[in-house]
Amino acid sequence: MVESKGWNWNIVEADEKSVWKNPSIESYYLLNRWGSQGKKDFLDLGCGLGRHSILFGKNDFNVHCFDISSEAIDKTKSWAESLNLNLDYKVGDMLNLPYKDGQIDCILCRNVISHTDTEGMKKVVSEIYRVLKDNGECYLTLGSKDTWGFNQENWPLIDPNTRLRMEEGPEYKVPHFYVDYKLATELFKDFEIINIFQVVTYHDKVDDEYLNSYHYHLLIKKKV
Repeated sequence: MVESKGWNWNIVEADEKSVWKNPSIESYYLLNRWGSQGKKDFLDLGCGLGRHSILFGKNDFNVHCFDISSEAIDKTKSWAESLNLNLDYKVGDMLNLPYKDGQIDCILCRNVISHTDTEGMKKVVSEIYRVLKDNGECYLTLGSKDTWGFNQENWPLIDPNTRLRMEEGPEYKVPHFYVDYKLATELFKDFEIINIFQVVTYHDKVDDEYLNSYHYHLLIKKKV
């Protein structure tokens, strides 16, 4: 199993216009969905700079902020405290989540749990299952094998589904796990898959190549 490694958040732009300070589109849907279901204990798995932790904290969820990066947790805590939000913070590895069995109602992990290899992914999935309450839900994204990154032959192939990202930046040498539809559904066979779809993010042309990003988005529920 490859060693877990987080982003280098010290080199990420963090002003108010940054994408990392503004919640993702689907988080507003999840906020409404989970709020209407009476869910309260929310885990921001791989919270980064806290954009989803802050959103759910402002809307009266009990928020657990988790990241492998102490810098990310420090920045999230500073932001939350400036808004007088009382959140829970933990630094750790997603392979061993520091939460009790059946503690969490809902989890959001956007572009996070794919930062491992195939064996690590199996462990992360089992940890998500363990900490969720019965009928608890998780929204997650996984890199697709259709994306440009998986086809970078100059990036080391760790196993048939994982490459080590070699592009300079905050994800330098961070492992990236990729799936196709069959692998995605096999990974979450112990869950009810409520929704699964592939999303394409279109980018500008770079050196005569379109580096468009493909991700699978899944909404899953822990089976009773």
